[in-house]
Amino acid sequence: MAKKGVTTTVVLFLALVAAAEAHDVHGAGRRKEEAAAPTHLHFYFHDTVSGKSPTAVRVVEPPPAASSSPMSMFGMVNVMDDPLTEGPEQGSAPVGRAQGLYMGSDQARLGFLQAMNLVLTSGPYNGSTLALLGRNCPLDAVRELPVVGGTGAFRFARGYALLRTHWLDVRTGDATVEYDVYVMH
Repeated sequence: MAKKGVTTTVVLFLALVAAAEAHDVHGAGRRKEEAAAPTHLHFYFHDTVSGKSPTAVRVVEPPPAASSSPMSMFGMVNVMDDPLTEGPEQGSAPVGRAQGLYMGSDQARLGFLQAMNLVLTSGPYNGSTLALLGRNCPLDAVRELPVVGGTGAFRFARGYALLRTHWLDVRTGDATVEYDVYVMH
């Protein structure tokens, strides 16, 4: 009788393991093998620090002699509410806003710690946000920022954004940056 009880227990255990494996989910109700490809978002970020209507304002100036390079901007903090558009032109169709801050965090070269929410205001992800946090060296050809979370359709989001400067006015600091964002959600 004890042998029959052990056999029944082993069979039940194996059945439970098989059932759990069959129902192993990844994401919102998808099985691991059915996990969707990342969502790709493409838009342009317009950072305007000059003129009568800046979209980014300096709230902390870099201290004098705070770095070994005058180009580093070490210690500077800017707060932004920058428009995101479909195309590189300022008048292109709006898709959202980049709200957050960037600060000079490299003493040797121009390098920012950038923390921002991409607030989407049109299209299928209207009302959703993505949170990005990472290093941005604006003079590099391509930069990568991690996606660390999101809200709405992007709850539990993870991924990355590739940034490429489309246009930069070195005199004023105004810039248009192309974003390619890849998100698992």
